[in-house]
Amino acid sequence: MNDVKADYDTDAPVFIEDETEYESITSEGVVLVDFYADWCGPCKMLEPIVERLAAETDATIAKVDVDSHQELAIEYRIQGVPTMFLYVDGEPVKRIVGLRGEHELRELIEQYTG
Repeated sequence: MNDVKADYDTDAPVFIEDETEYESITSEGVVLVDFYADWCGPCKMLEPIVERLAAETDATIAKVDVDSHQELAIEYRIQGVPTMFLYVDGEPVKRIVGLRGEHELRELIEQYTG
């Protein structure tokens, strides 16, 4: 398989534009996907946290704007934001609803990155 992530700067969050890109980015490695909305206060509080996690961990951080990509929000049954999924080699291992602290998210990622 080609290194899908070679096309992305994984030291910064990757903004997902469609289902194909979503499936591609989550297919290998450890990926935290953040479903968010620009109008969401807790999402704004989470933004600097996911930016640091992207820069400082071995996980890829992906972001999906639920207003711009409603079809993805529907497909992944997003009922509130922020909602995050942690993927390991294409398999969802954790669903997280609501704002979480950096320490908690970093520990979760590090369980799977080594």
